[in-house]
Amino acid sequence: MRLGRRYGDERLEAAARRALAIRALSYRSVESILKAGLERLPLPGSEPVPSIGDHANVRGVRYYE
Repeated sequence: MRLGRRYGDERLEAAARRALAIRALSYRSVESILKAGLERLPLPGSEPVPSIGDHANVRGVRYYE
């Protein structure tokens, strides 16, 4: 509740989501996330994995069937 008054409810919610995602479940962890502004960064694992595309050396799915 105190962190919500200091940083705002929206930032606290974002920090809580990040803390859950990285399994840092203590008050100090959430406070640290807020102090560093890490709640504004994308969550780990939410970024799309880049495709390597087509290449002569890539076997593809059919090779393993």
